[in-house]
Amino acid sequence: MRHQAIRRLSAILPLVALLVLAETALSPIAEAARLEVMPAASEARYRVREQLLGYKFPNDAVGTTQSVSGAVAFDVQGRPAPGSKIIVDLRTLRSDEARRDNYLHRDTLTTASFPYAEFIPREVRGLPFPLPASGRANVQILGNLTIRGVTRPVTWEGTVEFTGTAVRLQARTAFKFGDFELTQPRVFRVLSIEDHIRLEVDLTLRQAS
Repeated sequence: MRHQAIRRLSAILPLVALLVLAETALSPIAEAARLEVMPAASEARYRVREQLLGYKFPNDAVGTTQSVSGAVAFDVQGRPAPGSKIIVDLRTLRSDEARRDNYLHRDTLTTASFPYAEFIPREVRGLPFPLPASGRANVQILGNLTIRGVTRPVTWEGTVEFTGTAVRLQARTAFKFGDFELTQPRVFRVLSIEDHIRLEVDLTLRQAS
């Protein structure tokens, strides 16, 4: 009888282990911290160097928007958790020149079909964790950026500042038009446009309770 009981227990234990593993795989990853973007205190912008007709020196075309949303969650080891995403509404980008904006929306970004740019963080280097209540740190944020339906890995360089439950992030990255299959603009009054797009963000994020 004893040997039969042992055999039955031996047969049941693998099933129990499988059930435990399945429950673990299906359960959501516990969030240790969550940062939510505050759009009213945030801004995203692009910078592209251009040479205008009638001007001796090149200048930067700058477009900005405050239509930034999303959140970044962290697991107990300080890694970005699944579901973390920052979204920028490209339809709201505005510069100091309406014709530039119209061309950008219609031809370069085709925002009628691809209204949003999305960034999914995969790793944040240099971020102190657990998140402190004060201080500053230099960070690198690695992840996937999607523009006009094309996704590429990018790295942002920046700084974070902690003030109570608020976190201020200033970061920048750069790439070429072709990296995201974008066509360089050809516009009247613009002699040349540098094949180098710089993206910058000034984000204020709030630690969710």
